Amino acid sequence: MEAVAKTKYLKGSPRKARLVIDLIRGVKVARALSLLKFTDKRAADPIAQCLNSAIANATFKAEQQNIAIDPDDLWVKTCFVDMGPHKHRSRMRPAPQGRAYREQRHYCHITIHVTSEVKPLTEEQERLEALRAERIAARKVAKAAEKAKAPAKKKETKAAPVEEVVETPVVETVQTEAAAEAVAVEETPVEAVETEATATETVEEAAVEAAENVDTPAEMEAAGDAEVADAKNVETQTTASLNETKPADEAQQKINEDLERQ
Repeated sequence: MEAVAKTKYLKGSPRKARLVIDLIRGVKVARALSLLKFTDKRAADPIAQCLNSAIANATFKAEQQNIAIDPDDLWVKTCFVDMGPHKHRSRMRPAPQGRAYREQRHYCHITIHVTSEVKPLTEEQERLEALRAERIAARKVAKAAEKAKAPAKKKETKAAPVEEVVETPVVETVQTEAAAEAVAVEETPVEAVETEATATETVEEAAVEAAENVDTPAEMEAAGDAEVADAKNVETQTTASLNETKPADEAQQKINEDLERQ
C-alpha cells in the first residue's frame, strides 16, 4: 500500500528544508517522527505534519480497498523539496548609515511518499546477506559431516563393554554375599560367649571390692576420734602461741648488752 502527501507554499528556502527532509529518507515511519520531534529546525514541524498526513492517507486508502495494514510497517520511500515562487517577494532590510540590504523571500513545496512494501536492499546489504547465507550453508554441511561420522564410532564403543558389564559383576556379588553370610554365622556364637564371660567377671570383681571396703562401727568411731584430736592440735599450735616467748628473750638480750657496755 502506497500513499502520498504534499505541503505547498511553505515559507522558507528549499535548501534549509532539504537539511531536514534528508534525515527521514528510507526510514521507518515511527523513527522518522521521533527524529523530526527532536530536530531543532523551523521546517521540522511542517514536515512532521506532512508525514502524519501521508500515514493517514495510506490507512484510509487501505480501508477503501478492504486491506489491513499496520501503520508501523510503513516507511518513507521517497521525499523531496521543490522550490516555490519567489517573484515579488523581495524585501529591503535597514542597514547602517542609511543604507538598505535586499532580501529575497522563498517558498518551497514538500512531497512525502510512504509505502508498506518490502524495503529493497542496497548493494552493500545484498552482499552482506549473500555472505551470511554462505556461512550458514557451510555450517550446515559441517554439521551433516559430523553426524555422518559419529554413529559408526558410537556403535563400536557400545558393542564391547555391554557383555563385560553384564557377566562379570554378577558372579562376584554372589560370591561376596555368600562369604559374608558364612563368616557371620561362624563368628557370632564365639563373640556372644566371650562378651557374656567378661560381663560376669566384672560383676564379681565389683562385688568383692565393695565387700572389702565396708568399715565396721568400731573402726568408724576410732577414725572420728583421731580426726578430732588432729584438729585440736592444729588449733593449739598457731603462730601466736609459738611466738609467745620471743618478746621476753629480746628484752633479756638487751639487758645483757647494756651490762656488757658498762
